[in-house]
Parts: sequence; structure tokens; C-alpha cells
Amino acid sequence: MERLSLVFSFTIALFQILQTVTVVTAQSPAPAPAGPTNITAILEKAGQYTTFIRLLKSTAVADQINSQLNNTNNGMTLFAPTDNSFSSLKSGTLNSLTDQEKISLIQFHVISSYIPLSQFQTATNPLRTQAGDVSNYAFPLNVSTAGNQVNFTTGIDNATIANTIYTDGQLVVYQIDKVLLPLSIFGPHPPAPAPAPSKPKKASRSSASPSSDDASSALYVKVHALESFAVAAAAIAAFWL
Repeated sequence: MERLSLVFSFTIALFQILQTVTVVTAQSPAPAPAGPTNITAILEKAGQYTTFIRLLKSTAVADQINSQLNNTNNGMTLFAPTDNSFSSLKSGTLNSLTDQEKISLIQFHVISSYIPLSQFQTATNPLRTQAGDVSNYAFPLNVSTAGNQVNFTTGIDNATIANTIYTDGQLVVYQIDKVLLPLSIFGPHPPAPAPAPSKPKKASRSSASPSSDDASSALYVKVHALESFAVAAAAIAAFWL
């Protein structure tokens, strides 16, 4: 009877140990498999970014983003317009762009640094995107905030951050409600510089001074007149004598 009691106690203790091990194992899930960051995969998972994904791929900007994220420690901020945002553009807008303009358009939605939502409140305008030049008539992008709302203006249209799609401390992707249209592509051309004042023309030698032929003719006239005057004077003198 005593042996049976010991076996029963051992069985209970073993059961409790196994139960504890099971609980610890369940609370420690296996880490997710690591893999390179892929911006188009992030957008595909989020949905409603078909047009933006197509442009990222056709312009090779997606490859550039993935390369920077996976091969450097540099951060990146991406503004992703939804399919509805592209649908609201004037018909034929994208088809009217050259290949280089499409590249610049997509680069205008990328900043080569990681900007959390709260940092837009202290950001310096204009923001420099991968499109480059931020001067007037080029690619200026200005940001303003009102409470938790973040707004952008390009000089052509205005957009607002609607949602944070993805963030990992190096990459942040924001959903925006409009396509950012840069001045360089969609705006008026800068005014042409004023023409330089014309210089007064110098008088030609022919009009400023007489030619040698004219001078010779004038000298002949003078000599002939003096000879005629002398002949006339001599005739008068002879008459009075």
C-alpha cells in the first residue's frame, strides 16, 4: 500500500513538471524567418496600391529602395498614394509623362531618411525628396501639422497622411490621400530671363569721315575756285591799268 502511494505521488509530480514545460514552451514562440526588406511586398500586403507598385517597379525605384534598406543603415520614408488617389488624376496624366518624368514623380514620394510621424512637427521646409532640387519651379515639398494631422503641399496640390502602413525603425511607409504632383512636371515654366539691353551701334567709317575720293574731289574744287578768282582779279587789274 505504501509502495502504491509512492508511485501515485511520483506520477502526480511528473505530470506537474510536464505541464510546466508545456506552458513555458507555448510562451516562447519561434522567431519569424528573417528576410530582406521588400517595399513592393509590403505594399502588396497592405492592398490598394496597385498603380503605385507598378510605377515603383517600372521606374526601378523599388530596386533602389530595397538596395538602400538592405545594404546600408540609412533610413527611408515613403509616401504611398492609393489606387483611388491615382484614379482622381485627370485622364491620361500618367501616359503623358516621359520615362524620366515618371522616375522623378515616384522619387518625389521618397525621402532618404526615417521620419517618425511626430518629427514632422519640427521638420524644416522644404523637405528634400529623392527627386532632388527643392527650389521654385523644381521639386519643393512643404509640410505643416495641425494636432496629429500632417499635411503636404507641392505648389500644385495638397495631400494628407491618412495612415501608417508600415514602420520598423528604418523604413516607414505612410498612406496619403493624393498623388504628390511636383511643380517641375505639372507646374508653369519659369519666366524667361529679360533680354540684355542692346548696345548702341558705332558709326561706320564711311558715315563718320569722308573717303579719300571725296577728300580729293573737295580739294580739286577749292583749287579750281582759287585759280578762277586769281584770273578774274588779274583781268580787273589789267582793265584799270
